[in-house]
Order: sequence, then structure tokens, then C-alpha cells
Amino acid sequence: MKGFKNVNLYLGDKKIVKTSLLIENGKIKKIGDVLEDGLTTLDDSLVVVPGFIDKHVHGANNSDGMYPTLDDIENIALTIAKEGVSSFLATTMTQSEENIDHALENIKRYMEKQNKGAEVLGIHLEGPFISKKHKGAQVEEAITACSVEQFKHYQEKSGDNIRQVTLAFEEDGEGLVKYLVKNNIVASLGHSDATSAQVKEAAALGATSVTHCFNAMRGLHHREAGTVGGSMLCDDLYCELIADLIHVSPDAIRILFKTKGKDRIVLITDGIEAKHLPDGEYSLGGQKVYVKEGAARLVDGTLAGSTLSMNVAMRNIKEVMAMDYLDVVDLATINPAKNLKIDYKKGYIKEGYDADFTVINNNFEVFKTINKGKIIFEK
Repeated sequence: MKGFKNVNLYLGDKKIVKTSLLIENGKIKKIGDVLEDGLTTLDDSLVVVPGFIDKHVHGANNSDGMYPTLDDIENIALTIAKEGVSSFLATTMTQSEENIDHALENIKRYMEKQNKGAEVLGIHLEGPFISKKHKGAQVEEAITACSVEQFKHYQEKSGDNIRQVTLAFEEDGEGLVKYLVKNNIVASLGHSDATSAQVKEAAALGATSVTHCFNAMRGLHHREAGTVGGSMLCDDLYCELIADLIHVSPDAIRILFKTKGKDRIVLITDGIEAKHLPDGEYSLGGQKVYVKEGAARLVDGTLAGSTLSMNVAMRNIKEVMAMDYLDVVDLATINPAKNLKIDYKKGYIKEGYDADFTVINNNFEVFKTINKGKIIFEK
């Protein structure tokens, strides 16, 4: 597409401006008066906001990031565009080294040739460097202590495309956090039994993220604040949040916002292959997953990712927090962009930035999703 003509643009700081926008070579060339034919017009009830970024999503529509085929990654990319997601991190999980290798190599190949759906920004390596005590739906037999050498192996297989690593800092994580920080990769604390002191130590070393805060980690206790408490105390940590109202209760969400503030919360879906599909039996990491009333669980009742869509997560936050919908937009746009250190090109609507947009109404119904000037979903 060439751009927009006389539409409502969200330009940040809760500011909507009715103006035009010109796209050239996948970038925003100009915002303002544009004398150009063929620009897109919209109903006045709609707003153009930055494209949503999901930095933690495993799969959708019967595909998973661990399935080593290009078609599976493309299917995920096309499917989540329906939610307004214009870019994402393809997320792996704890499996055998061989299976992780195959997944990483497949995502690398896809990134070299992708041209459909939401853009794969890179890879989120969730495990195997996690705690057995808080494994969640990860495969226990494949869990290992943190290892810089093992990570280097995975990064080589990925073609240097790993952008975030979930790790349990208490499992020999100091060296790995230092290495990740030095190499501009997000160190995210999760699936962890870390004490609050260990969380603060990791943050001091440069860790900047907490994987699905509250879930699969040591909880808050009055004699030991745990991973959750440490996450709340460290101002520089961004906290991922699965806002399906299943993983985290409304009051816990309110507590997180009260302690962290809206600028340090990142909405994610943690979606699995059952996302966008009806209740039934699915798979995650070779384990059977049963979805009932939208909740995905292993046979023992453990939550196993989610079926959440990003725009639904945003609607839930708007209702739970009674927030202005533009403030909610920031949780899925500029916040993840800042956490991933790509806010120089994504997360805002600014001249020179990637032409990534989501067209929504004030109830987060998605009408168009655009990545680098290409329409990837249209209602």
C-alpha cells in the first residue's frame, strides 16, 4: 500500500492526529500533507496504531515453532496477523538438543525467505536453561543448567537470530546473563525458583525481562519475596503478562500495574497450536494438551501456554484496569519494542520507522494489519 489519507493516527503520548501518511520502500516516508494518489481512507471510527509485537508466542492454527517446516512458521505468521500482530519472536521450548537444533535451523531458513504474514523478528529461546521445580509445561528430561557454551551452539544453529532467552538465574545463570547482555540479547528470568535477591543480582548484571510474570516462578511470600517480588522491585525489568484472565487473576494484574507501572509491562500471548481453533486435544512439546473453554492444560492440569489472541488480551486489560485504550496499545507496541531494543524502527508511528500498523476501533477489533507497507490481514 502507498499510505493513508486523512485518517486517525496514534502518534504516541495518547495523541491522535487526523492526517495523512506516505509509505515508501516499507518505511514511513512522510506524515502530514501528502499529495499522492491511491492512498487508503478509513471510517472515522477507526484508528491507525503501531503494529502489535508478540515477543512470546509458540504457535497457532495447528502449527508450532518447534515443528521444523517452513509451512508451519508461515502458518503462524499468517494466523496471528488476524490479531493485529505485525511482528513476533518465534518461540521454542525445552526439548532435546536435536529437536531444538532442527527448530532453530528451520526458523533461520524461514527468516531468510519469509514474505507472508507477520514478520519474524528473531527467536525467543524458552528453555532448556530453566528450573525443574517450575518447569510448567516444559519437558523435564530435557532441562539443563545454564551454559554459555550450549547457548553458543544454539545461536550458531539459529544463524545468530536468538533475540531473547528465558532462563532460571539460580541454575548457574550468572555467566549466561553476562554473555547475553554483552551480545545485546534479552536475558529474561522465568521458569525460575530465584529468590528476590537473585532477581536483583540478575537485573544488576543486565537482565531486562521477566517471562510471563507470576507463572512458573517462585511466588511472593512475606518472608521471601521470591521471583515475583524481585520482579516487582527491580524498576528496569519488563514483565511479560498473559492477560487471558486464566493465567493471572484480575487482582494480580492490578497489583502488577500498581508496582511496575504501565511502562514496564509487555503483553504476550504465549499462544500454542490450539490458538484460533476450537476446544479439543492438541500438542505441546510432544505432550498432549487439552483445551476446554479456552484454557489449555496438560493431563495433570498444568497450564500449557494459551489460546489467547493479542487484541483480546488488550481488551481484557482495558476492562480490568479501566485504562484508556491508547495506554493499552503501548503495552503491545512501544513496550516490547523498547525491551527488544528495536524502538529505533518499530513501536511508534514516526517518519523513517518501519511501516507497521494495526487498524482498530476502540474495542480492539482488528480491521487491517500491515507490515512494512504490506497488508497482511484485512477484515
